[in-house]
Amino acid sequence: MPNESARSPRNPSLDELLDTAKVVSLPMRVKFRGITERETLLFCGPAGWGEFCPFPEYGDTEASRWLAAAVEAAWHGFPPQLRDTIPVNATVPAVTADRVPEVLERFGRVDAVKVKVAERGQELADDVARVTAVRDALPDAAIRVDANGGWDVPQAVEALGRLSAVGLEYAEQPVAQIDGLAEVRRRLARQGTPVLIAADESVRKEDDPLKVARAGAADLIVVKVAPLGGVRRALDIVAQAGLPAVVSSALDTSVGIRAGLALAAALPELPYACGLGTVRLFGSDVTRDPLVPDDGAIRVREAVADEGLLERYAAPAERRDWWLDRLRRVYFLLDSEFIEN
Repeated sequence: MPNESARSPRNPSLDELLDTAKVVSLPMRVKFRGITERETLLFCGPAGWGEFCPFPEYGDTEASRWLAAAVEAAWHGFPPQLRDTIPVNATVPAVTADRVPEVLERFGRVDAVKVKVAERGQELADDVARVTAVRDALPDAAIRVDANGGWDVPQAVEALGRLSAVGLEYAEQPVAQIDGLAEVRRRLARQGTPVLIAADESVRKEDDPLKVARAGAADLIVVKVAPLGGVRRALDIVAQAGLPAVVSSALDTSVGIRAGLALAAALPELPYACGLGTVRLFGSDVTRDPLVPDDGAIRVREAVADEGLLERYAAPAERRDWWLDRLRRVYFLLDSEFIEN
């Protein structure tokens, strides 16, 4: 098993990545981001396991940041941690209101809940019912909603005006564009709606992840290790942005969650519960000791993929070939600071 002393300062060759690459397809308990199976590629290096799982629709350039993060985890390890346990929120997908108690039950006791809203094909009434069901189930919990940029400005202002009645900690990416986020903030302030705005996609999908902070378009930022290129890059972005940060996952297995925990453990301040409890949304995981919340928090520890689970959930041959081809293409797009050919 890889350990601290085994870590190497050098970067891996493509062959080294391919030698231990495993592609799995894990079942989801509920549909999330429109999928019921989560595919991911895992590999093992001298520092541990790394996970490469950009969603299939992402282009190779964007996916290269995800590979950089996986290389960091498996070859270089993580920076020193400042805390041993990380508070996490429960995550409620865009399910019907009657299914909310079932979803929440999987997370056990939590002090914060993120609720997906603005799902394509649903109405604002569905969002209100879902968020209200969460509030009914957890009267004292902090509730944040995540629209994934699904509203336009007028829709966001109307929706957050209505949803604020149950008490919202913040709203994550209510609209897609940075100038739209700034306008939503202005309109909410003008009408006296007490909802903070968090930027997610406007940080991780922009060429300049600091643009949202410079534009005054958000009260806080959501940072995810894989889309930002690794723990160290994410720490640098948070430091430069000068805004409170929430660490979240990108629908990772426990291997990816381990990197998220490393980021949360290394941040100078951690004012919000993190969105790192999403392994509870999976029907299975790649490790026998999943990184899932216990009493509202996850203890920072290693995630070691289990060969039996990797074999059991191995992706079909054509999907394995698709991911290995993607790995080969993306490898040569990595920044030279990560890969030295």
